[in-house]
Amino acid sequence: MSNQGLIIEERSRDIGDFLVGRLIPFRKKRMVGPFIFIDHMGPTEIKEGHYMDVDQHPHIGLSTLTYMLEGEIMHQDSIGTNQRISPGSVNLMVAGKGVTHTERTPQDLRNNGVFTAHGYQIWIALPKDFEEIDPEFYHFDAKDLPVWQNGGAEFRLIAGKGYGYTSPVPVYSELFMIDVKSKHLHELHIKGELKGEIGICIVKGAIKACEDHIPEGNMLISKTEDSCSITLLPDTHVILFGGEAFEEERHIYWNFVSTSKEKIEAAKMRWKERDFPTVPNDNSYVPLPEL
Repeated sequence: MSNQGLIIEERSRDIGDFLVGRLIPFRKKRMVGPFIFIDHMGPTEIKEGHYMDVDQHPHIGLSTLTYMLEGEIMHQDSIGTNQRISPGSVNLMVAGKGVTHTERTPQDLRNNGVFTAHGYQIWIALPKDFEEIDPEFYHFDAKDLPVWQNGGAEFRLIAGKGYGYTSPVPVYSELFMIDVKSKHLHELHIKGELKGEIGICIVKGAIKACEDHIPEGNMLISKTEDSCSITLLPDTHVILFGGEAFEEERHIYWNFVSTSKEKIEAAKMRWKERDFPTVPNDNSYVPLPEL
């Protein structure tokens, strides 16, 4: 990893009662491999008056991946999915030609004390030939994902391929997303283990890369074929993600991603005219923002 790598500081923003940290897109780096959007949720206290309630909203041209570290979220979508996600498990919704969904604090956790919510919400752009596929949804429990130890660090493969393992989570391009935790000083070897661009989200602790000390709340982006070593300092938790970049540019407007500006304009009109499929028994609606 060269010292030309880009370090991105987490930028806070509000979504209702939640404070999240936006990592990408960033003005100097719009995508990392096929990953086009990463929001870091929390950690934040969930209690009366501060529940998660993200109303019905649409997506096209991407897959959404939700990975929780603490707390739980209930996902519902226009395909008819009603899926609770718990720490360590993965929700993957393939939007394709168009889907709507909601994300809320589960009903049984409301008015039932205080708990912490902490996780990542990620958008993975679909390859051009798959942008118009029918929507799909997949859920995998934590026990379904490959887990291994190396040099005292624990690895969990969330999606894609890496270190000789393959996640069962369906993906449509060459990518990887890996959760790594180490209680002790650990040299993280990447060369030959991962393919394409790489992002390193520092969830907790700090890393050293090319003599730079990078604390939690930051993301480091570079190329896997570069040779600089990465050291996880004691009690550090990182998430590696990335993969092969697409040849075509991706356009993004609100929740819409596409290789075609015309398809985004058409999606905007469809949402304004309420012509998207809807979540069963949910009348909520997030208006199209004028960006």
